[in-house]
Amino acid sequence: MFTPAHKPYREFESGEEINNWLLTNAEVRAYIDAATPRGVRPKVAMVFFNSETEDICKELGYDLILPAASLRQRLDSKIVTTRLGNEAGAPSVPNVLTRVDDWAGLQAVAEKAGLGDELVVQTPYGDSGKTTFFISSEADWRKHSADIVGEEIKVMRRINNRPVAVEAVLTRCGTIVGPFMSELIGYKRLTPARGGWCGNEMFPEVLTGESRRTATQLVRRLGDRLAKEGYRGFFEVDVLVDTDTGEVYLGELNPRISGASSITNVTAGAYADVPLFLFHILEYMNVDFDLDVDEINERWEELASADVWSQMVMKETDDIVQRLTATPRTGQYSLDASGGLVFRRPALDWHQLQNEREAFFLRIYGPGDYRWKGADLGVLVTKGRLQVDNGQGKSSLAIRARHLIDSIRAEYAGTPITEPATPRTNVGVKSG
Repeated sequence: MFTPAHKPYREFESGEEINNWLLTNAEVRAYIDAATPRGVRPKVAMVFFNSETEDICKELGYDLILPAASLRQRLDSKIVTTRLGNEAGAPSVPNVLTRVDDWAGLQAVAEKAGLGDELVVQTPYGDSGKTTFFISSEADWRKHSADIVGEEIKVMRRINNRPVAVEAVLTRCGTIVGPFMSELIGYKRLTPARGGWCGNEMFPEVLTGESRRTATQLVRRLGDRLAKEGYRGFFEVDVLVDTDTGEVYLGELNPRISGASSITNVTAGAYADVPLFLFHILEYMNVDFDLDVDEINERWEELASADVWSQMVMKETDDIVQRLTATPRTGQYSLDASGGLVFRRPALDWHQLQNEREAFFLRIYGPGDYRWKGADLGVLVTKGRLQVDNGQGKSSLAIRARHLIDSIRAEYAGTPITEPATPRTNVGVKSG
């Protein structure tokens, strides 16, 4: 783990800007040069990048081991994903792709497509539920119309669903599918965004039997279609399971490393075989290899029965702007004899967690930084589940999860500011 010692204050607008700043920073470049054997080109992988990142890497002699930014941008569209999925035999929830200008227009296209009165509308780009709108009345339309009018949209039938996330790697030999994970979605204790992603759980019963086989084939078909677009490497797929009918649908595509990657790469498969991300690296190392993708997928399905991991992504949910004066530390925590969550030791690695009484917390903002509604505060990782199933596909946060959230939030303190401040973003780079 490395971060430059000299970080002048700068207002970043995106993760892409942060990464571009890091790549051009003299300390970072010196660190990379010192760690790179003579005659070897450094390999760079990151979640967020753009064409400027590609230009920087080209000038510095770095290999950006990711698909082209222009291709990822196009594939990141929910509209494009839906069309490619349909072509590949990986259908979405019943929907229509269209444009509408008013409430009457939305009603008309929904009626023609037989989507019912309760609708889910998505615009092409956006994450964590910020561009997904639930509309069942004219009042709902008025609330969200400014974000919808003028956009090509996906209008879906609203179903009772269980969201499932899975990461995969598209190699020259086919698509290798990682473990399936349930998703934590829209919990008010974790995120202010309705429908916003806020964590994952991995456990053997996420998908079983025919549903698991169907979902695996759906991901592999989508991977085959992405290959025709020139894509290769890591990607994540959200799968929706209709809890009333059992149907399995394509949800969304994230053509990149995702927030679920941290859990994917601590699985039994990652230790007994290889981490999923290693297949991505192999694809970009310019060496010949041959993989029995069917055999790997079958073996990983068996290994998936041995793992239970969970993570929660904690955002600021209150409508405040504060300068932080106290925050929880990054490291390992555990429950003491009285049930209190206690900091045990600094750590940057959660692989050593042994049981449900232990947790790892990765702090994002520290003392001196600002928090505001929607700001990422940190990520908590633990063994065991954090949701309980209430029947009919409905889930709620477990008592243990609520206790962990309250315990971590209690460690934050801040002073209100009278003038809204532009949030300050920490910068750093992780190696290895």
